[in-house]
Amino acid sequence: METLSYKTIASKKSTVKKDWVIINASNKVLGRLASEVSKIIRGKHKPSFSAHVDCGDNVIVINADKIRLTGKKWTDKMYIHHTGYPGGQRNQTSKELYQKSSTLLIENAVRGMLPKNRLGRQLFKNLYTYVGNEHPHEAQKPKEVKI
Repeated sequence: METLSYKTIASKKSTVKKDWVIINASNKVLGRLASEVSKIIRGKHKPSFSAHVDCGDNVIVINADKIRLTGKKWTDKMYIHHTGYPGGQRNQTSKELYQKSSTLLIENAVRGMLPKNRLGRQLFKNLYTYVGNEHPHEAQKPKEVKI
């Protein structure tokens, strides 16, 4: 009896092919950009995706200072962190966080869309955000992705 035998292939760390991708954040909405970046970092766009392996690409985000937020999110959206001491909860608006460092907005949004475990912390190291067009990763020959 002749039957086709297809086997499910699970990716391993040694068999994963990781690429470098560059994304221009100029005039892009923060949440929509972050969801696409997190999908690429996670590797969900690849047919060889495995949930337990870092099989995504390295992502370079340029022009982080030209990101957009819709509605009144510049003044109403609050970023909360805790210092670890009693009464140490601190609040910042999007505008205050942007003035501190515009790359933090993108990094916080992408980090929130990754898994909250060891794999998520490892995946987050594959994100590189820069203000302006310049980045030090020319040697990796990143491919530009339109979003």
